[in-house]
Amino acid sequence: MIAVLAWLGLGLQFISLLERTQSVVTALWVLLGYFTITTNLVVATVFSGIALRRPGFAAPGLVGGTTLAIMLVGVVYALLLRGHVPVLDDDLARTANMLMHDAIPALVPLFWLLFMPKGRLRGHDPLIWAIYPLVYLAYALLRGELGGRYAYPFIDVATIGWARTGLNTLVISAGFLAVAFALVRLDTRLAPAGRDAEAEDEVAV
Repeated sequence: MIAVLAWLGLGLQFISLLERTQSVVTALWVLLGYFTITTNLVVATVFSGIALRRPGFAAPGLVGGTTLAIMLVGVVYALLLRGHVPVLDDDLARTANMLMHDAIPALVPLFWLLFMPKGRLRGHDPLIWAIYPLVYLAYALLRGELGGRYAYPFIDVATIGWARTGLNTLVISAGFLAVAFALVRLDTRLAPAGRDAEAEDEVAV
């Protein structure tokens, strides 16, 4: 279900933007500038692999990292963006926005909590998980520098400057890592008694 909803949200957002731009290339280029889109694309891909029982897609580290990334989408939208950034005013875009910012960020952590075997995350996993948002940040800043348009107001260097952008980035990064280490701790606490946390790198769900 998560994979279906994620693909649906992505598809609806693409169709909505395509109707406005009348260009597949432009619509894709605009969409791929957003962390929300790239992360929901990761969710759609990972959970499609899980649903189809493809090897590796249910690996604890991969699902854990995907969970943290989509949680970041939901929390940042709720705290920093909701009501402050415009949403395309049509039914397709509104539905896509609800799916990608509200439904998916709630369902993925619930899936991890209910269905992922516990005790298999490693202490350094949060550092690995942090690579994706940091790579996105560099990509988003480069796009903004070259194109003059930044995806999010809290990294809009042209408006708030590098110092404020850096501070915003540090705060969000610290929050991400805090939640990531808390997830690993929770995974350890919920592990069955005697469970070896280093056993098996992947599971079939």
